[in-house]
Amino acid sequence: MRHLIDFTDLSEREWQHIYRRFEEIYEHPGDYRDALRGQTLASLFYEPSTRTRLSFEAAMLKLGGGVFGFSDPAASSVSKGETLKDTVIMTSGYANVLTLRHPREGAAMAASLYSSVPVINAGDGGHCHPTQTLTDLVTLRRLRGSVEGLRVCVCGDLKYGRTAHSLLRALARFEGIRAVLVSAPELSLPEYVKRTCGAIKLDEQPDLRTAIGDVDVLYMTRLQRERFRDPAEYERLKGRYTLTPEILSGAPSDLLVMHPLPRAGEISEAVDGDPRAVYFQQARYGMFARMALLLELCSLPPFAVKEAEPQGVHRCDNGSCITKTEPYLPVFEGSACRYCEQQNN
Repeated sequence: MRHLIDFTDLSEREWQHIYRRFEEIYEHPGDYRDALRGQTLASLFYEPSTRTRLSFEAAMLKLGGGVFGFSDPAASSVSKGETLKDTVIMTSGYANVLTLRHPREGAAMAASLYSSVPVINAGDGGHCHPTQTLTDLVTLRRLRGSVEGLRVCVCGDLKYGRTAHSLLRALARFEGIRAVLVSAPELSLPEYVKRTCGAIKLDEQPDLRTAIGDVDVLYMTRLQRERFRDPAEYERLKGRYTLTPEILSGAPSDLLVMHPLPRAGEISEAVDGDPRAVYFQQARYGMFARMALLLELCSLPPFAVKEAEPQGVHRCDNGSCITKTEPYLPVFEGSACRYCEQQNN
């Protein structure tokens, strides 16, 4: 493993190893306070973030390492027109590992073509969010004992929600998963994501109240306001699904209510006191999971960059793809875009 663009980049052995390391760090954090002394993390956030950015930075600092970067591209040379390629080449020369959040889908894969150190995808548009998925799976295994055989209800913005996309793709690696998908028709799971869900039985339902009656996990997501091209559509759809104590009363007593956060009204604050609500605990686990991941990736030496060679003619129909703003990127044959994975006509 050199880069983590999607959770499925991890082999089964690597996932098991990272989980064991997570447990060690969580139980004995003092043993790791100097584990990455002298190492640095480049934190490149082209898009607002609280949990992901701060948990990565806290993780590196708790391991004894250092952090540099930006949380606002307007305060960097990006505002002067610097390309993603040049930013990545420059910062990877200073750091041991690079974490990237970007509003364009496929940006992390593009960055990996030019970085001489491991790139961690901290969220690329509506595409993937592998370290949130790592957080989610660590939470499930820690609190349920296993990920196998779970019945998972995913509710909210399934069209643009990269956390939902990444989680479902990752759950396809585990046996016996059943997923109930609850969303407005306009925000249903894209076909290109469904194709990656393997043997998961997908059951699409319109009613949250009915859907949570027989599941082990409820994974709530917010509407991605920043992904909507039409603000009026966002206003029309927001508030369609809200978890309240009254709705939760019909759920199993051992249900786990999870959320990648931030929430924007889809979980009532009155739910916070319910013992089934584990989303703040989930966020804390995320810091320890990222500590485990950084320990693995920072142990790798810098490597020579071998840029991908263009293959044929490529035209991506996705207006949010990184290829729309970084035209120098190599193009590849195939009906699906190599960067954002969406199918082209």
